[in-house]
Amino acid sequence: MTQYPFSLTPNTRFFLKLPVHEKAFEVVLKALEGPSGFVRITGEVGTGKTILCRKVLNSLDTHTQRYVTAFIPHPVLDETGIMQAIADELGIETQGAEYYGLLKKITTRLVAESVNGRKVVLFVDEAQAMPEETLNALCLLGTLDEVTTSPAYVILFGQPELITLLGNPALSHLNSKITLSYQLPALDRRTLETYVAHRLLKAGYNGSRLFTHKALDALYHASRGIPRLANVLAHKALMASYGTGELKVDVKQIDSAVSDTEGAGSAKRSLIGKKPGP
Repeated sequence: MTQYPFSLTPNTRFFLKLPVHEKAFEVVLKALEGPSGFVRITGEVGTGKTILCRKVLNSLDTHTQRYVTAFIPHPVLDETGIMQAIADELGIETQGAEYYGLLKKITTRLVAESVNGRKVVLFVDEAQAMPEETLNALCLLGTLDEVTTSPAYVILFGQPELITLLGNPALSHLNSKITLSYQLPALDRRTLETYVAHRLLKAGYNGSRLFTHKALDALYHASRGIPRLANVLAHKALMASYGTGELKVDVKQIDSAVSDTEGAGSAKRSLIGKKPGP
């Protein structure tokens, strides 16, 4: 292998376009065909929202004649801060402008892009962390087409808490502007096996089966199908196997990884009464 296959750093090289990701892609692309507004993509911690966000963003960036994109990865900002971040992403000269000045400059840019036949798409990661006031500020950008002809799309990626947040009465106007939504599920047992094999292949491994069926069963039950947790456990198990000179990863290495990982279920207990995977 030329690199670690189970790194926690989001890397689009390792992206596996599963049916659930295809669906999320379709949701975003379908939204971009309609009038401007909001799209909500949610999922538990570690289900791949960030890498999916970057993959969709990269896809749109290849169509610069149609789309202008902006990406806000850390949205814990006040109203002025979020407008400044958006202006920076769009390359707008702000010269120390405050909130209303920033909003005016961004609006002017949206109108200009609309005249040129391009849509502005704003991606916000970890949107559940945004203050209500900041979300309401974004609502102005997502509804500008009610007053102008400039389409602005806001794609919110967040944990399930985002659904609760948007349900607050203070955000009812924004919630009503969500045109499409999708929740990323955890991986099932068969898909997890495909996921592990894919990451090993992308890392340069082309040998015989490295994780036994029982190890994959243990990995699935201990990780609950959450990709990030599966990465943590698989990496630790792989290192444990390497350290003892073993050529396979089996249940004992997964169990060792589980005992060293907070939030992981017990691989051994979860396998009681269960048959090995296919």
